[in-house]
Amino acid sequence: MADEENEKQNDETTEPEATEPEAEAPAEEQPEAEADAPAEEAPEAEAPAQDAPAEEEAPAAEEQPEADASEEEATQDEVPAEEAQAEGAEKPKAKDAPPGAELEPIAIEPEREMSAEERARAEAEAEERARAEAVATDDEVSEEPVSRKAVELPAETRIQATGKRKSSIARVVLRSGDGTFEINSRPLEDYFPRFQHQALAKQPLVTAGYEGAVDVRVRVRGGGISGQAGAVRHGVARALTEVDPELRGELKRRGLLTRDARRKERRKAGLKKARKRPQFSKR
Repeated sequence: MADEENEKQNDETTEPEATEPEAEAPAEEQPEAEADAPAEEAPEAEAPAQDAPAEEEAPAAEEQPEADASEEEATQDEVPAEEAQAEGAEKPKAKDAPPGAELEPIAIEPEREMSAEERARAEAEAEERARAEAVATDDEVSEEPVSRKAVELPAETRIQATGKRKSSIARVVLRSGDGTFEINSRPLEDYFPRFQHQALAKQPLVTAGYEGAVDVRVRVRGGGISGQAGAVRHGVARALTEVDPELRGELKRRGLLTRDARRKERRKAGLKKARKRPQFSKR
């Protein structure tokens, strides 16, 4: 009995040993399967590897036109840079030249004869300008003269009067004559080139109707052209009242005998002019 039990124990111990190699066999087969799998995958991996150079060649071919375009742009950029350098080299020469030498000369067209329409238009403009200057003078200039007969002066009579305006003083002498008007030994048109000053000086004569009946000689000093014209008018009006006292009312009504006291206002201390103040600064 003891022998049978020992044999059974020996059989039980041997059976696991026999089964152990069978279990190890699949383990040995796995490396072979794994070795075959990489071998099969290798050709597949080689195929993308072969395609990769083709793909790399295609971008390289695409990059070549881009490189050519960049080179062209670089050459285009270099050309303006060279032109700028050339201009910079020429600038010192321009400094030596007189100012305005680089400017193009203005082409002056030769004068052409005016047509009949253009000539008529120019004459109309000149008449309109003269009319505007006449209107610019005092409104009293256009008033109708006094309807009185001029008094004849004796040949040896000399009537003197003084007129003032602003800082001008005029000494007037009236004599019998044909209407000569002289200021400081010069004709009226020469001394007062502007029509409005001429009309202002002759206004009393035109108003009283003595324009061509007496000769007027004036000595005037001080002030400007406008002030001297006003002084001459004031002096002539005063002299006419000596010739014909009945003219006084009419000349007074028209303001020819009134001494015009208007003049430039004096400058005040702390101001720039008579009324103008310096700009106010808050800070």
